Amino acid sequence: MQFTRRTITLALAAAGLQACSSGASHLSPSSDTPLDASMRPQANSGYDAWVASFRSRALSSGISTSTVDTAFRGSGYLPGVIERDRNQTEFTRTLEDYLAIAASDKKVSNGRQKLRQYSGVLSRIESRYGVEPQVVVAVWGMESSYGERRGNIPVVSALSTLAYDGRRGSFFESQLIAALRILQNGDTTVANMTGSWAGAMGHTQFIPTSYLAYAVDFTGDGRRDIWSNDPTDSLASTAAYLSRSGWRHGQPWGMEVRLPAGFNMGLTGRGTKRSPSSWASMGVRDVNGRPVPDHGQASIIIPQGTNGPAFMTFDNFTVITRYNNAEKYVIGVGHLSDRITGGPPIQASFPPDQYGLTIEDRKSLQSRLTANGFDTGGADGVVGPDTRAAISGYQQRNGLPVTGEPSRALLTRLGG
Repeated sequence: MQFTRRTITLALAAAGLQACSSGASHLSPSSDTPLDASMRPQANSGYDAWVASFRSRALSSGISTSTVDTAFRGSGYLPGVIERDRNQTEFTRTLEDYLAIAASDKKVSNGRQKLRQYSGVLSRIESRYGVEPQVVVAVWGMESSYGERRGNIPVVSALSTLAYDGRRGSFFESQLIAALRILQNGDTTVANMTGSWAGAMGHTQFIPTSYLAYAVDFTGDGRRDIWSNDPTDSLASTAAYLSRSGWRHGQPWGMEVRLPAGFNMGLTGRGTKRSPSSWASMGVRDVNGRPVPDHGQASIIIPQGTNGPAFMTFDNFTVITRYNNAEKYVIGVGHLSDRITGGPPIQASFPPDQYGLTIEDRKSLQSRLTANGFDTGGADGVVGPDTRAAISGYQQRNGLPVTGEPSRALLTRLGG
């Protein structure tokens, strides 16, 4: 389960994060973004032959003839899906950049608004599943920007394309069978079953097998509807997922801590667990200088190295990894949930990037480029494609070597 969600979310990520802001949502295109030609079915004889052979495997798995016929009527090979699958790059954003996107001022503000808007529903969900509202909302924000980026790619076409021509054919065939089972159960229709290019669906981006295992009908209308504009079933399904993975109500995911000078860094990592009192005896304190309360066995992690922030993590950190095993994702969900309920930004400083620039330097660079007519798409301090294009444009216009890379010299030239 961890492998499958991690595989898909890293494939989509960037978010998580290369699709929104200056390169960062956790997920898929905006739900109303028109599909380009590569995401519309195209003739492919090999795909057609695969579908013909798959049909018998689907029937032997208990999928009815009518379900298969209906699902593949109008579906087809999507070359854009394969292009995205084969051109994935390792997700290498620093934690600082990741959190600048995951817990941006806009993401926090929108999360607080959603927490208020759905307070009644979230309270009922908490009563049933024991997962705090802000945590559910944070997952929602990370996965689809609160429903704005659910994806609009036909899931049957995407999964069948990946099963036929992708790198993990057997995995995606199992997801396709699960998707057909969802259709056969009547939870949604083929036309309504849309999602990311890799088949993740709904407000909180469930893959089909996860949907079958964890999705719930919280509204009581007889369908587990994660595709509706009403996020109720999606939010409840996320809480059910976390609850069944061992969520402990009232326990934090973790918190930022300060390590004393000379702390043994060999003790860091999720494999080492000690009581908070044991950590306190070594000089570990919260950001306000106090010993951390006893929330159970805890680990110390330093995701950006010894010059970046440190976190003490508890059992609920591990629970979130069941949803997505990427450490930055878990910190993103946890930190966003804290910010939504009034918690502070990360207190520790992050080290300068590979160009010797701090995040404030990068924000200044973006602002100055935009003021000079080279729009960076915002000033969040995250150097994504828009910022690199703006740098290249500025360099070209001013007769400089065109590298598209930020630098201290460029910032100085722009008056920073």
